[in-house]
Amino acid sequence: VQLQASGGGLVQAGGSLRLSCAASGSIFSVNFMGWYRQAPGKQRELVASISNGGSRNYADPVKGRFFISRDNAKNTAWLQMDSLKPEDTAVYYCNLKNIAPRYGDYWGQGTLVTVSS
Repeated sequence: VQLQASGGGLVQAGGSLRLSCAASGSIFSVNFMGWYRQAPGKQRELVASISNGGSRNYADPVKGRFFISRDNAKNTAWLQMDSLKPEDTAVYYCNLKNIAPRYGDYWGQGTLVTVSS
């Protein structure tokens, strides 16, 4: 599985960005696509995920500001980030987890999001 992420950049606080992640390869019928982020000096953390069935999960700091969506036919997921804050500054990583019939965990290259105050 290969993941191609795009859409990071520099934005002022209060602004918006949209990240995209296109997946290719052996994507199984039951899977999750999601975004993680890692700020300098911190561990990588889950931001949001969405199942192939459309179930969404968000980290508490982004609830109400970020929205994750996907198009199963295109194997693509998007993360719409609104009301960005300086603490959202991090490298964002796209992730795909195949769940069934076999487990697999795949990562895309990171894309830097910088939010200036």
